[in-house]
Amino acid sequence: MHDGSRDAASLLSLPHGDGTVARSRLGTHHLWYTRVVKSARPGGGDPILEVVFYRTQAGSEPVRQWLLSLNRADRRAVGQDVKTAQYGWPLGMPLIRKLESRLWEVRSHTTSGIARVVFTVDGGVMVLLHGFVKKSQKTPAADLKAARQRLARLDEE
Repeated sequence: MHDGSRDAASLLSLPHGDGTVARSRLGTHHLWYTRVVKSARPGGGDPILEVVFYRTQAGSEPVRQWLLSLNRADRRAVGQDVKTAQYGWPLGMPLIRKLESRLWEVRSHTTSGIARVVFTVDGGVMVLLHGFVKKSQKTPAADLKAARQRLARLDEE
């Protein structure tokens, strides 16, 4: 089990499926997400949110898989932006944009374009639901649908 000393900027360096249990108003989630962050920021200050990956019933972590498909510089940019949200929550534009009730996006500029990580916040937990590189001005319907479906799965648990 992973006990911390990582922040959102280094979230890709954790082993897959560390089995950590996260608790929130939605209850205990063994299958739905993996704890990533529970540490103090270097230089002082505790994170406001704990950052976790959404995990499917089959055990895959779609946002982690998407991040691994990006090049190293892009992963780092997204990680830094998630870390900024983690330590500065609540934030607004230009980094964070509310999409609808209970859904926000982290907006990152990468070499591939404008990356988005759609997330929800439940208590002190930021659950990364879906990631994609945006190609048009409007958020693609399929990407928003995927995030909504994953949020609904969390609610069912």
